[in-house]
Amino acid sequence: MRVSRSLVNASKNMLVLATAFTLVFPASVFAQVAPSAPSAAKTASQNYQNRQLVDFTKPQLHFPNPFAPYKGRDIQEPDLTNTPRIDQMIKNGELVLSLNDAVALALENNLDLAIARYNLNIADTDILRAKAGNSIRGVATGLVTGTPGGGQGGLGTGASGAGAGGTSSGAGGAGSGSSGLVQSTLGATGPGIPQFDPSLTGTLQIEHAVFPQSNTITTGVNSLQSNTGTANFAYNQGFAAGTNMSLGFNNSRQTTNSLGSFLNPTLNSSFRLTVQQHLLQGFGVGLNKRNIYIATNNRQISTQAFRNQIISTVSQIQNIYWDLVNAYEDLKVKQRSLALAQKTEGDNRKQVEIGTLAPIEIVRADSDVSTRRQDVIISQTNLQLQQTLMKNALTRNLSDPLLAQIPVIPTDTMSLPKEEPVVPIQDLVKQAIDLRPDLQQSRIDLVNRDISKKAARNSLLPAVDLFAFYGGSGLSGGQNSLKTCAAATCTASELSAGKLAPGTVTNTGYGTSFGNLFDSSAPDKGVGLSISIPIRNRSAQADQIRSELEFRQAQLRYQQQQNQVGIDVRNAQFALQQNRARVDAAISGRQLAQESLDAEQKKYTLGASTNILVLQAQRDLAVAESNVVAAMSAYEKSRVALDQVTGNTLSRLGIVMEDAEVGVVKQAPQVPDVVPAKK
Repeated sequence: MRVSRSLVNASKNMLVLATAFTLVFPASVFAQVAPSAPSAAKTASQNYQNRQLVDFTKPQLHFPNPFAPYKGRDIQEPDLTNTPRIDQMIKNGELVLSLNDAVALALENNLDLAIARYNLNIADTDILRAKAGNSIRGVATGLVTGTPGGGQGGLGTGASGAGAGGTSSGAGGAGSGSSGLVQSTLGATGPGIPQFDPSLTGTLQIEHAVFPQSNTITTGVNSLQSNTGTANFAYNQGFAAGTNMSLGFNNSRQTTNSLGSFLNPTLNSSFRLTVQQHLLQGFGVGLNKRNIYIATNNRQISTQAFRNQIISTVSQIQNIYWDLVNAYEDLKVKQRSLALAQKTEGDNRKQVEIGTLAPIEIVRADSDVSTRRQDVIISQTNLQLQQTLMKNALTRNLSDPLLAQIPVIPTDTMSLPKEEPVVPIQDLVKQAIDLRPDLQQSRIDLVNRDISKKAARNSLLPAVDLFAFYGGSGLSGGQNSLKTCAAATCTASELSAGKLAPGTVTNTGYGTSFGNLFDSSAPDKGVGLSISIPIRNRSAQADQIRSELEFRQAQLRYQQQQNQVGIDVRNAQFALQQNRARVDAAISGRQLAQESLDAEQKKYTLGASTNILVLQAQRDLAVAESNVVAAMSAYEKSRVALDQVTGNTLSRLGIVMEDAEVGVVKQAPQVPDVVPAKK
């Protein structure tokens, strides 16, 4: 019972502290991170106005809420409502769109862009990890290609390899089903990086132990009972120069039934401050902050990857728009062709009735009308498909029945300059090398690889660390009652048993033990040198050689990309020139077909032609008009492609990068070389 009461007395304060630490602290933290009830849905206008890009490179601070760093940060659910801009485009039950409107709506609502936009924040989290001294996880740089229609291709030649902190670059893709995300892989070359975030650890413990004794000479008892309370704390922090500081603070209170100690209870306190500095391997600010530099560069790579996504998506939107215009124009051609065929069929029927034409000609005319009607139906369904593709590309949600049903009316049409501007090919190639986001990513990737190879070279050095420490110990407690004489004066037998007179040992508390730590009464200090030399060092040699090889490989890949840029630009310029010639030829062909039909109809009226020749001339005109529409669409797409391969899309259309990153268009795009359609 005496030992049990001593245990309780020894541990009373520690139980209070442990209870507060293990119950109150977690309750405070988890009370803040408990999921709250979902808030009321915001209006589309509020969501639109509140969109902003959060900076996740900044941590949660202890002030004013000391528990904030231990509380999870909630990320707002994706906004699936369309921006108010689309409501402004709906007029008289139709979605009336200019090309500028289509681009602006895509920047705000297109889901490919919305998905890729998260990569910017994900890259921010790598910077936050690097600032703590942890490894980074890499960034995604591929294209999101979930929007069907128009064709979508990224700038680049695929994913590059990745060393420590490296990133994949410029994964191009086409199609409508795959996300196209390419995740970089990170190596582990280079010496370890100190933990820049300080850490505080503690151990609070109470213990009751019974140890049977083989002899009683030392302890005076058959079984030694010990009640111990422990409160140990440690603080550790690393610094960019390759320095590590640790501070240990240990405390214990022990009561026993042993006769071997003059103090019972015994209070022990000690501390040790240790500072360690790397002298060779791991030395240097630049070396130990390399992950921060790489993560910051990766954030720039993410920005360029998002810029590539914008270019790809905006180019796709333009292509879808021109496909829609093409579908409308094609429907008009097919309707005119049908009307002309119906007029011919009606004229033939009248001539058969008066006996000037054989009845077989009515059958031929009816067959031609049926063919033209089929062409109209095909053109109408194609137009409906293009309208659906356009609405899907410009909205986040098509669940609104009104939006799903209304037609899309393009208000801009294709324009053809009188003379095609001639830009020297070398100027276009230089522009592409300067502006294309995939080349920007590769250049930044080379910087990261250079940082990594320097770290790998440092790993070849032996580990030589200078360390120094200083500490102290303190002791206090009360006189052991089992070692104290029964009376004020000890008897001979008590003296022979090693007992002390009452009051021989001054009873002192924890304050005495704590004070002894700093009065130099029991110092613990020293300095030393730690050396670790790998004899063959093959692993570090392999990592260093590999980092150099990967860097040289990346340099060649970058040169290959530059060569490919030259081919891409030339192909795009050639395609533009060829499609311009195709348009000119199609317009000439249409003019010839129209004049041929007029001539054939006049000859037919005079009896110098046949109905078959007139029908053939009508078919030729329909084909010629369709050729003009198709040629104009191909020409416009080739202009879009030339802007894309030269990286000039954003500047040519006046797209503000900051608006695209947030998804709120404040400065409307201005697509050049388009004109309003004639009503």
